[in-house]
Amino acid sequence: MEESYKDRTSLVKGAKDIAKEVKRQAVKKVNKAVDKAQDGYTQRSYNRFQDEEDDDDDYYVQGGNYGVEANDDEGSSEATEGHDEDDEIYEGEYQGIPNMGQGKDGMVAFGHPMHDEYKDRHELETERKADEEELAQQYELIIQECGHGRFQWALFFVLGMALMADGVEVFVVGFVLPSAETDMCIPNSGSGWLGDIVYLGMMVGAFFWGGLADKVGRRQSLLICMSVNGFFAFLSSFVQGYGFFLFCRLFSGFGIGGAVPTVFSYFSEVLAREKRGEHLSWLCMFWMIGGIYASAMAWAIIPHYGWSFSMGSAYQFHSWRVFVIVCALPCVSSVVALTFMPESPRFLLEVGKHDEAWMILKQIHDTNMRARGQPEKVFTVNRIKTPKQIDELIEIESDTGTWYRRCFVRIRTELYGIWLTFMRCFNYPVKDNTIKLTAVWFTLSFGYYGLSVWFPDVIKHLQSDEYASRVKHFMNEEVSHFVFNFTLENQIHTNGEFINDRFIMMKFKSVTFEDSLFKNCLFEDITSMNTYFRNCTFLNTTFYNTDLEQYKFIDSDFINCTFFHVRTGCQISFDDDYSAYWIYFVNFLGTLAVLPGNIVSALLMDRIGRLTMLGGSMVLSGISCFFLWFGTSESMMIGMLCLYNGLTISAWNSLDVITVELYPTDRRATGFGFLNALCKAAAVLGNLIFGSLVGITKAIPILLASTVLVCGGLVGLRLPDTRTQVLM
Repeated sequence: MEESYKDRTSLVKGAKDIAKEVKRQAVKKVNKAVDKAQDGYTQRSYNRFQDEEDDDDDYYVQGGNYGVEANDDEGSSEATEGHDEDDEIYEGEYQGIPNMGQGKDGMVAFGHPMHDEYKDRHELETERKADEEELAQQYELIIQECGHGRFQWALFFVLGMALMADGVEVFVVGFVLPSAETDMCIPNSGSGWLGDIVYLGMMVGAFFWGGLADKVGRRQSLLICMSVNGFFAFLSSFVQGYGFFLFCRLFSGFGIGGAVPTVFSYFSEVLAREKRGEHLSWLCMFWMIGGIYASAMAWAIIPHYGWSFSMGSAYQFHSWRVFVIVCALPCVSSVVALTFMPESPRFLLEVGKHDEAWMILKQIHDTNMRARGQPEKVFTVNRIKTPKQIDELIEIESDTGTWYRRCFVRIRTELYGIWLTFMRCFNYPVKDNTIKLTAVWFTLSFGYYGLSVWFPDVIKHLQSDEYASRVKHFMNEEVSHFVFNFTLENQIHTNGEFINDRFIMMKFKSVTFEDSLFKNCLFEDITSMNTYFRNCTFLNTTFYNTDLEQYKFIDSDFINCTFFHVRTGCQISFDDDYSAYWIYFVNFLGTLAVLPGNIVSALLMDRIGRLTMLGGSMVLSGISCFFLWFGTSESMMIGMLCLYNGLTISAWNSLDVITVELYPTDRRATGFGFLNALCKAAAVLGNLIFGSLVGITKAIPILLASTVLVCGGLVGLRLPDTRTQVLM
């Protein structure tokens, strides 16, 4: 075979050798015969490509064009495993298709009327587009030959763990926020930053990691982004300051933002057309599993105040920090499992790495055949179309620049490449699809996340109103020589006088003292929550081992008072506090309610079509919003929440499937990442708008959510149907 390579190289230097020219023509005829034999095996025809000129048949193998003599064993798997004439096996390292800089010794472009360096970019892009269309048809047939089996199921669970980590990240913020606010003494003005900062990180991460997945590969991008998420998630459980905690959760969200666009792009590229819709819908179930996992872990861990330790008053490690660590486990599991999975072969073919792609496809085929009990069945594909590679000239300053200068140029170049790929999402023929998908993603995210925040806030508002209605008022009371050693809860004391009283080993829960006098009193071993002293006077009073810090005394005067062993930091306690359990239980039910919708969407995705499911689900979700008029109690609001979540999940599943099928491989993850970033932006906007309407009116949230959902569903019906299309 080496002699054959030398013969082809010599053709560049002189094409006058008539004998070699005759031999080249004979090889072409043999290759056409091989193509016809493959057509007979697959029962599918490439006739629309066979009418092209013979000059366009540039199938690539290791080191150059596939224009060599046909091997007698082409039909066998061993004939394509990388053996040369001396039976030496190469390691599968892709040597690359020689570029223009390699000169005439690199390769011979048979049949091309001119070299690529003499063509303008438009001609090269036209040729690449034709190659991509041919590759799409051939790749679909190859995936069908590989079958659906053990390999796809293994990748299904690995990518499912990554998607599960994304669902956990969304829920962990809401579960941690109340405890983190109390533990870090966060004022109400700063508490909203935690939820917004995570969504901001996820928004930037979705765009960045999605674009990077189209540059360096799905597996590589997913490994890096999940590692970033896992590292900062673990780190956030140990930091004490609120600012550093926000920083860690920001980068944790930045890492997990790349999970959704990369996971769906990755998995869709190893699925055959008839399996794609169903199995992508089953994959969506892991997001629901992540929500259930987070709810169950929060329910089991956070209320257990005993699961904590402290190192003095400066370092506190409470149970909610244990919960944060446990929630990082799906991310760590996915990173470990991903190291054993290969890159997407569709991506490798797109970037011209034929040999690696062929070996991975053979691995998929052999894995599935062994699982079926057919290890003797061979992988008959030996030639795969590779799109023409268009080189980009990049100056890195490797000789004169310093290392940080080279790093800066490399980062800038990669970011610019991501931006160019993103801008191509607005070029013909995907421009109209991008605009329509933008409208659907925004409306669905705005309505879903807006109402998802509004539901729990309304429930908490109803609980707060009920709690406030049971508050006890004490006016002008006089208490002297009394020992308080029991819990005071939900009380307001006004103009009271406490003389020679002792407050020992007790708890104050939501207690307020206003314009009161404390004379010759003792406060010892006190734990307080939401307790304040406003405009009070303390005379000859001693405080020992209490958590009554200065901020709890508002406009109060101290005369001859002493403080001993004041416990700094906010105190967390779930004793006799069922509100935390209630929040976790509500989220658990809301997440579990999407299970029927997931099952229905998976079973019907390929039967009734993506568009019917998308439009129907969004319209029905918008109509269901009007049932909120009847939500006057906690139980009714929970029922409405479950109904709403169950209807919208089908829209989410179908939208994920449509998005990966509408974009070509070279910009699939970038387009998905942009739309997912838009989703997070719409979620933040929905949280702000709907959150400000809690307790004010029901009319505006209902009309707003129903309007955007119905309009988005109607736009979704105008998208092209991708059920019968191959993955372009």
